[in-house]
Amino acid sequence: MLKKVFEPIKIGNLQLKNRLVVPPMVTNYCNTDGTVTERYIAYHEARAKGGWGLIITEATAVDERGKGFHNMAGLWSDDQMESHSRLTERVHQHGGKIAVQLYHAGRQTGSHITGVQPVAPSPIKDPTMNETPRELTKEEIKEIIEKFGDAALRAKKAGYDAVEIHGGHGYLINQFLSPFSNKRTDEYGGTLMNRVRFAVEIIENVRKKVGKHFPILFRISTVEFVEGGLTIEDTKVIARMLEQAGADAIHCSTGVYKTMMYVIQPAAVPHGFSVSFAAEIKKVVSIPVIAVGRINDPLIAESVLLSDKADLISMGRAALADPELPNKAKEGKLDEILPCIGCVQGCIGRLLKGLDICCLVNPSTGKEKEFAVEPAKEKKKVFVAGGGIAGMQSAIIAAKRGHEVHLYEKGDKLGGQWLLAAVPPSKTELNTLTIWLKAQLDKLGVHVHLKTELNENIIENENPDAVIIATGAKPFVPNISGVNLPEVVLAQDVLAGKKDVGQSVVVVGGGLVGAETAAHLANHGKKVVIIEMQKEIVKDGEPAVKYFLLKDLQEHNVEIITSATVKEIKQGSITFEKDHVMKEIRDVDNVVIAVGSKPENTLADKLQGKVEKLITVGDALKVRKALEAMEEGYRAGLAV
Repeated sequence: MLKKVFEPIKIGNLQLKNRLVVPPMVTNYCNTDGTVTERYIAYHEARAKGGWGLIITEATAVDERGKGFHNMAGLWSDDQMESHSRLTERVHQHGGKIAVQLYHAGRQTGSHITGVQPVAPSPIKDPTMNETPRELTKEEIKEIIEKFGDAALRAKKAGYDAVEIHGGHGYLINQFLSPFSNKRTDEYGGTLMNRVRFAVEIIENVRKKVGKHFPILFRISTVEFVEGGLTIEDTKVIARMLEQAGADAIHCSTGVYKTMMYVIQPAAVPHGFSVSFAAEIKKVVSIPVIAVGRINDPLIAESVLLSDKADLISMGRAALADPELPNKAKEGKLDEILPCIGCVQGCIGRLLKGLDICCLVNPSTGKEKEFAVEPAKEKKKVFVAGGGIAGMQSAIIAAKRGHEVHLYEKGDKLGGQWLLAAVPPSKTELNTLTIWLKAQLDKLGVHVHLKTELNENIIENENPDAVIIATGAKPFVPNISGVNLPEVVLAQDVLAGKKDVGQSVVVVGGGLVGAETAAHLANHGKKVVIIEMQKEIVKDGEPAVKYFLLKDLQEHNVEIITSATVKEIKQGSITFEKDHVMKEIRDVDNVVIAVGSKPENTLADKLQGKVEKLITVGDALKVRKALEAMEEGYRAGLAV
């Protein structure tokens, strides 16, 4: 099933052992001076050990004034080369090949990061940024071209096997390429050939400085998905010019900051959604083409290659989820690959807040040293209360360390609230994590006790050395008149299939659970209204996830009422107040309550002083996202 992905391939004269690529992903692990840290090195070293054919490091600034993030890598100075040399040496020790991506943010940054006004081909503000950039002079354009070449030479001297020039995602080179951002009328704007000139001169400058045999990759947004932006037909012409200028491979991505949901795609976007664009580029160039975009399974990667739509496959977030993916795939251990679920919580979700990245399904991402699982010095008996994802994660790590682990779940299946989260449209992929966790429990010999609630009697009889409480949360029921009527049901019961609803439904609560429950019902033909107290629904949701969720609600004609307070529920109607006016919705079959959850944890108090070590994790401690639950479960497994 997996032959093509493990065929060797050359980019220029660079021989790669397989066709699986870790694409550039900004981590925010570096120092503010652009030097790389031990954390950054360990992160890439883990992926080199994992067997990837090529690792391309994150966007690395060629100019200090072109940074887009505070803690990102740079190669604008010779002083930064020593730290980069340590990185390449460590990767090479494990037989890995590594390229560095060179970039300038252009208008997609701010003076709070660079200390100066951003620059761009034209003085037009990016829709997602707060500052209007200054238009570059032709002299400044020439200076930046030289800086790309200088940075590439530093990369070669630091031991990188290739460089990738970042001409996509709305950064400076992309800004020149695209009529969306380039309004110049000199030789760097206007016509397609003029707009490509900046990219071509950068490739030529890099080639002149690194020599004719050093590989140069070029990343491009094949389609920007913005009004007046690049189309695939534009990009096919551009790709041919890039090849003629000396590029050795084209790395095909999509989107800009305004359409970030198509740069880092959530689970609502189909697998391999942008492969067709890479296939179009492959038709017009003779150099290797790299495809990317929601390819998180090696079987999908194989089929794309067999279809001759690309020559290599980038699997970015799959590499965050499981750095060992290539090794496991080669050994036929597909069921052991820890899957990316497209949640975007730990990767782009954190990066857009200026934080360092992590991964929901793999808490050791970016913490490779801190979260190393070592055998315990003393084997202990560890009990875990609750079989949700936090509890299962705790049990897995504790078992990996050699402890005897018993997991108690009062329900008849493992997964907890996570099972319900996987029910709404486009969320089914969450089940892949549940399957992986269950398989690990079985592989590690964890004693799973279903339909058994951990209690004081069990603790007293079995006398465990440590107890991890991961009992999760229970729905909060608001004090609304009529909330106890039989036609009023909980969102969790609807998603679990415990309660059926009629044709006309009102969902009280527009958080993620309420909105996704509404989408689930609307997709099944129900007429749905959401009533939310705040000014917007899914207020704290991940932007990309929210974008597609709102799109789904709109397409299914879900009515959304915000800044409203429910006052009374009656049989067949619901009354709410909005703008100091009382309003009523009639002919309502069911009201679904989705106003949040509260921790379910009565066991911790009962066990205080009765066990040597007691740890509470996940929603049992405080209701938050799955990202925190998984990391706390991991930490608990290390702590016992």
